[in-house]
Amino acid sequence: MVKFSLLPKSSKFFDLFEASARNALKTAQALRDMINSWDVIEGRVAEITELEHEGDSLTHQILAQLHRTFVTPFDREDIALLAHTMDDITDFIHAAADAMFIYKIDRPSERARELADIIVQAATEVEIAVTGLRRHSELKKILDHCIEINRLENMADRVFRSAMAELFDDVVDIAQVIKWREIYEQMESATDRCEDVANVLEGVALKHA
Repeated sequence: MVKFSLLPKSSKFFDLFEASARNALKTAQALRDMINSWDVIEGRVAEITELEHEGDSLTHQILAQLHRTFVTPFDREDIALLAHTMDDITDFIHAAADAMFIYKIDRPSERARELADIIVQAATEVEIAVTGLRRHSELKKILDHCIEINRLENMADRVFRSAMAELFDDVVDIAQVIKWREIYEQMESATDRCEDVANVLEGVALKHA
């Protein structure tokens, strides 16, 4: 008697998830490089824009794969949510970089550098955690990375609050306050989305480990 398995044999979902996580990390690194070097800003923003478009493309591919796959490796709702939240990371990073360019920022602040470093650290943890989805034996290890992402998000919150306090204490020009408030909010939102990814991954790990 021929035995049929209901488990999906294609690794396409995992390939796309890992590509999306790598792209988010590359986008975070590009933002950090832009802030640290602060040269050829237009070209660096263009690079980040291309990475953001790549993120959109990967999200569309994941959702298209979801619509044509009957049996998925884990819950369909989690697959869609994971795809969207990873894409949001690149969206907010791109928004921060674009705002710096559009608003003609003279030079990045120390708090912006701190936030950029935290975004890279959080995106690195996301990439490692997403890679663990492919192997059942790695699912419990994902939880450790989720804890670290939560810690980094809390760190970003503290930096953000300090940045806002300094902004209103030290900056006289209201236009500069408005510009930097938006930039800080976009950067902090990127770390929030890393935490959202961690929450999805934690749920998947606990349900399937």
